[in-house]
Amino acid sequence: MAVGKESEDLGVLASQLVRLTEDLLAAGSLVDVLERVVQTTKDVVGPVDLVSVTLRSPDGSFHTPVLTDLVAADLDLLQYEFGEGCCVECARPDGPAAAHSSDLGTDTRWPRFGPAAAERGFHSLASVALLPEVRAPRLSGALNAYSRERGGFDPSDRDALMLLATHASLALAASEGVTREQLRIEQLRAALDTRDVIGQAKGILMARRGIDADEAFDTLRRTSQNINVKLRDLAKTLVNRHHLLD
Repeated sequence: MAVGKESEDLGVLASQLVRLTEDLLAAGSLVDVLERVVQTTKDVVGPVDLVSVTLRSPDGSFHTPVLTDLVAADLDLLQYEFGEGCCVECARPDGPAAAHSSDLGTDTRWPRFGPAAAERGFHSLASVALLPEVRAPRLSGALNAYSRERGGFDPSDRDALMLLATHASLALAASEGVTREQLRIEQLRAALDTRDVIGQAKGILMARRGIDADEAFDTLRRTSQNINVKLRDLAKTLVNRHHLLD
């Protein structure tokens, strides 16, 4: 990488981290903190296509409280079910600080997850440990970035991911009363709100376009990806401005 280009990239990253710090300080909830982190990660880290956060429960089970696209939940779930992959390794208390794969389809470390991810069109994955369990009942988890490209994340991308994960960990550690139950309650509330507004948006599309529920959801999902707007936010806009729909 040229020195000038490297300096420019560092400058962009520094300004993004400053903005993220301001956002995290203003965040109203734990879910809000994590959502801001994953969105900044998607904006900053190389050729990233999907971002998610994995959290590990005391019983060893994993879940994904925030993500930038529903496909990320599917990819995370494959790792949870197989017990393979970067995110489950980094989310374990005794796991590595970071892990990555440049070609999931041929990575011999994960013989089940890797090919399954490649079949879905995703070939690179990088994860960084998040919220190490320094003392009970602290959470542990990982910040995950997926790319459709082979060799998708170079060392500078992985360094940026590490910085973002550190910011997220510090922000959450500074929040008083950080408990698994609090996060699960917030996650459930957000999920219910999201489900309601997506259901309303689907109903509007079904009535206006004469399509079924699956087609309506697929229209919302594809539009969300094409214009890089969260599915929930797109659904809210449609519900609030449905009178402008052709």
